[in-house]
Amino acid sequence: MKPLISVSDKTGIVELARELAGLGFEIISTGGTASALKQANVDTTEISEFTGFPEILEGRVKTLHPKVFAGILSIRSSLKHQVDMEKNNLDNIDWVIVNLYPFERIVMENKLPKGEMIEFIDIGGVSLLRAAGKNFADVVVVSDPRDYTKVLSEYKEYKKISLDTKRKLAAKTFGHTAHYDSMIAKFFVREDNLITDSKPPLNPADRTEHFPEELTVGLRKVADLRYGENPQQKASLYKESGDREWGVVNAEKLQGKELSFNNYLDLDAAWQIVNSLSASEQAKSFTTYSGTFCVVIKHTNPCGAAMGPNPLEAFQLAFGADPLSAFGGIVGFSKTVDEEAAAEISKQFFECVIAPEFTQGALEIFKKKQNLRILRQNTLFSLPYEFDLKKISGGFLIQQKDLMASPEADKKTGAPAESRKVVSKRQPTPEELYSMEFAWQICKHVKSNAIVLARGALTQGVGAGQMSRIDSLKASIQKMRELRQEVAVGASVGQVKSQISKLPLVLASDAFFPFRDCVDEAAKAGVSAIIHPGGSIRDQESIDAANEHSIALIFTGTRHFKH
Repeated sequence: MKPLISVSDKTGIVELARELAGLGFEIISTGGTASALKQANVDTTEISEFTGFPEILEGRVKTLHPKVFAGILSIRSSLKHQVDMEKNNLDNIDWVIVNLYPFERIVMENKLPKGEMIEFIDIGGVSLLRAAGKNFADVVVVSDPRDYTKVLSEYKEYKKISLDTKRKLAAKTFGHTAHYDSMIAKFFVREDNLITDSKPPLNPADRTEHFPEELTVGLRKVADLRYGENPQQKASLYKESGDREWGVVNAEKLQGKELSFNNYLDLDAAWQIVNSLSASEQAKSFTTYSGTFCVVIKHTNPCGAAMGPNPLEAFQLAFGADPLSAFGGIVGFSKTVDEEAAAEISKQFFECVIAPEFTQGALEIFKKKQNLRILRQNTLFSLPYEFDLKKISGGFLIQQKDLMASPEADKKTGAPAESRKVVSKRQPTPEELYSMEFAWQICKHVKSNAIVLARGALTQGVGAGQMSRIDSLKASIQKMRELRQEVAVGASVGQVKSQISKLPLVLASDAFFPFRDCVDEAAKAGVSAIIHPGGSIRDQESIDAANEHSIALIFTGTRHFKH
């Protein structure tokens, strides 16, 4: 039996090779693998000795040889193949034990020039694996070090590897090479999409060029989940390979029971909102107030969001915006959660808390609630080149992320600037502008049709997911009037709430008003300023209504549907 061994990840390879040699296998190996085996006193024949041809082009060509691939691809039961093998004095290769250059890791580290990264694209290894996988009936192909023990145990017990095992190993191998190629394709697509000083953003009309005709997505399994959206649905969590350790999938769970499918969806909604608001703060969109952002999520929608001078007050404000809906929700923070905030959170029932960091004192307090999941994700940023994928029956819808965060064009992402325009007779006051900016940021993350009422940096009512916009507005007004309860707060936050209550009530809508009824209804609720994209054929009716009610009205020119 002749195994060909060529591995970049040498985990367990010496032990496996020693066992195979002890079983009478005649090992063939390449370069660094051969050196490692010889150093461990494992007999091996180097590939150049086996082929009679030296490794050339600085190692780019070493296994790409007819003697190697004939040995792998020959069908043992084919008389014609065996005649060819004997005529050309060729030997069968029975096992192929190969793993590939660490291209994904090299790209992630980003320490090498792009030209040197290219050298980590494996050619020979992929070819060996694909050949062995194709001929799995006659060849054992092992691409994962975690399978060494299993195949060795099976061979020791039965003196062969079953066809079923060989088929499973081949399936795993083709999945592995497909994933590997997806990382290479992603590297080139990203380089094309990446906006730099030397490569400015494309005109929006030309952006379809960044969607390749064939798109590969590499996913790596993280964990099996208890179930999916419902107990009768099985589910697993996968992470997208080849990206920096960002996002909820890479968050560190510090305590609590296992996360569910729905937990991950809600956690992502929370994380995306604090990301957006943090980016706005850094971009100085909020110029009169800064501190900690807090959002409470229920079924992927924010039921309360606020900015406070510290984590405790931010939470009290966000929770107080709709405490009834907040029950069993997810809490997200933009900054470190301290003991005071942890103690207040622990008074209520929540599923999860996610933040960039937690003080040790906060973690000690949370330990008293063993089922509460605490997640740390200290990377508050988004990847501008990442696609947004949505599964539909038979395929996927793929789009760019909705990264709009300010009226100014984003030079890093290439997002076009919003063309904000005051269309009413009355100009908005500075207080109204500030409140509208906050409401607009939150509205982008609410399921359409979306309406957000706000005073300052505090939501007053959120209407989400209704089939008509007027119904979403009525839902947000109902939340503001009926569901809001008084929450016990300290003197400081009580003073903040008192100050906020004196600020004007504003409204943000993720899309235009199709009729003037929304403006009329908003006026009845006390709204003094409205921000929405505009673009309806009946825009003038809404403008006229705003003027009649002395409401300041801003059109942004940019819609933010979230389906």
